[in-house]
Amino acid sequence: QVQLVESGGGLVQPGGSLRLSCVLSGSNIWNYAMGWYRQAPGKQRELLASRTTFGITNYVDSVKGRFTISRDDAKNTVYLQMNSLKPEDTAVYYCHIESTTLWGPGTQVTVSS
Repeated sequence: QVQLVESGGGLVQPGGSLRLSCVLSGSNIWNYAMGWYRQAPGKQRELLASRTTFGITNYVDSVKGRFTISRDDAKNTVYLQMNSLKPEDTAVYYCHIESTTLWGPGTQVTVSS
């Protein structure tokens, strides 16, 4: 069974950093284009960053220069490094295999002083 599980969320002060991890089980992560999304209360889920199988990355303007998506094939994991966090980054963060219906359960990120 193919599954995604995110981790690494938590409470961080404004200006701080977090690194989210998303482990894929049941398949090889290098076969897939991957995306990181987030959903804040009362808002739609939005795509933040994506990475093709060939390593091409794209970011939404609101996180460009602050967030970085990467992949470790040996660990079957995709990461989201988040720097210079702002209160408006508070949300549940999800990883997703693009063009499929497979999502992880999400991890909460709260940016607050």
